[in-house]
Amino acid sequence: MSHIDSTLKYADTHEWVRIEDGIATVGISDHAQELLGDLVYVELPEIEADLNAGDEAGVVESVKAASDIYTPVSGTVVEVNSKLEKQPELVNEDPYGDGWIFKVEIEDETDLEDLHDADEYAGLIEDE
Repeated sequence: MSHIDSTLKYADTHEWVRIEDGIATVGISDHAQELLGDLVYVELPEIEADLNAGDEAGVVESVKAASDIYTPVSGTVVEVNSKLEKQPELVNEDPYGDGWIFKVEIEDETDLEDLHDADEYAGLIEDE
């Protein structure tokens, strides 16, 4: 069973969001990294890229598959986790910690209303 961090919000596409001072840290859920298997590459978004909620922001590749990463909130990319360029396995080892992917300065906090809390996300992945 996948771990679901109860302090985060989740998108239908399996990205998680942690909000701190108007900045959204984004990564992929434990469930998503388990489905993908061992990651071998992470394509990060460009810093200062303006993204709308639902836009493709990057790609994660494993030995089994490649999967797009979407931004759950609109805003400007202010930081990327450059450690992932050399250590993509951090996403597998610590998806809610060291395996975060990028940070966005939130443009519109109403985007958060479209995300799931931990209980809703648990129900979503049970139905898969």
